[in-house]
Amino acid sequence: MIPAPNNSPQTMTSLKASPSRISTKRAAAVLLGLAFVLGPIGIPAARAADATPAASDKVPSLPLTPAFAKVDGDNGPYVLNLKNISTDSIKVNAKILLSVAFHAESRARTITAHVIEAGQVWTITGLAADDKVTITADGFAPLQLTVP
Repeated sequence: MIPAPNNSPQTMTSLKASPSRISTKRAAAVLLGLAFVLGPIGIPAARAADATPAASDKVPSLPLTPAFAKVDGDNGPYVLNLKNISTDSIKVNAKILLSVAFHAESRARTITAHVIEAGQVWTITGLAADDKVTITADGFAPLQLTVP
């Protein structure tokens, strides 16, 4: 047996949407409409930002071949060997962002103005796992490495 529907005034009003719910839906519809109308305006700017630079704007990469080695002793758990593969000497700077640092010390270690002769290897010692090493030189793109 199916119960008869209750047509009391309270049941009928509970089926109506509350005013706050209607205003929330209306606001969401307006925002969605604005997104569809104004969304395409940002597309040309996004395309311009994604455009690749011209060949004349590209900076050459550093002519260094990096190699990490695990060592024992006072030189740290890891060293970074940078071999200059160009025919000219190159003056480089290195910045090491330490993965582990004592709270009273700086998280970065900087090595400035080191010249690597052509065909020679420069070794950076005292590195730990997950240290971030950035090598820079004038006229070249930075070389960013992470200790394994």
